[in-house]
Amino acid sequence: MVTSLSANGPGGTKSHQLFLLLKDAIVSGRMSPGSKIPGELRLAEEHQVSRVTVRRALEALTEEGLISRKPGVGTLVCERPVGATVMSASVSNLLPNMVKLGESSRVRLLEFGYGLPSETIQGRLKLAPGERTQRSIRVRLAEDKPFSYLTTHVPEHIALSYDEADLATTPLFALLERSGVHVDHATQSISAVLATKDVAEALDVSVGSPLISLTRVVFDKNGQGVEYLHALYRPDRYRIEIDLSRAGDEDERYWQPMATTKS
Repeated sequence: MVTSLSANGPGGTKSHQLFLLLKDAIVSGRMSPGSKIPGELRLAEEHQVSRVTVRRALEALTEEGLISRKPGVGTLVCERPVGATVMSASVSNLLPNMVKLGESSRVRLLEFGYGLPSETIQGRLKLAPGERTQRSIRVRLAEDKPFSYLTTHVPEHIALSYDEADLATTPLFALLERSGVHVDHATQSISAVLATKDVAEALDVSVGSPLISLTRVVFDKNGQGVEYLHALYRPDRYRIEIDLSRAGDEDERYWQPMATTKS
């Protein structure tokens, strides 16, 4: 099937769109390590672009360490593509996986301050009128490459137990527990959005690039909200996994999330 790339779509220029298509195929495993990339002419015909456009896309893939050109052989997918690490988190094991994710990545703190949250956040956290939250913006990186843009709100009386240095070096989940919070459960919703200018710069993507959008509210054992998170993820560097099991009677079988822990 021929894929025609638009000149001014959300992904940016034609060469950048082709770069993203090929990168997704490599990172997802559809193009396996050691496999040969089609030649410039074939890619140009398949995607209805010029060879110059194809060449620029391949140069970008080479710069990211995803492919390498070997004289007499062709262009091959690298055995272990640099920057191809894809972080993952299981929805079925939300709380323990929040800790694992924090341990396997590092954070860059962009903003830290206190103020009144929006009415929506105030309601979701079940805060009293006038109660402030500590608001922070962080970018998470794996192998020094950004994959998530996190905006969090934590009730002020909890957040006063840690400072900027703590948040820049310790997972927020661990800081909440250290402050005496007993995290019990969480609710979350997942959708998709397009990257705004500030987010695009922080995640190193083009303005308008598609991102995974996740909103999560964490509660303690008393049902009081202790964290409101809005997270934006690069889909080429992050995935969300859901383990399912069959449940219900024979005539009304359905899928439900599993609660087992993955090693």
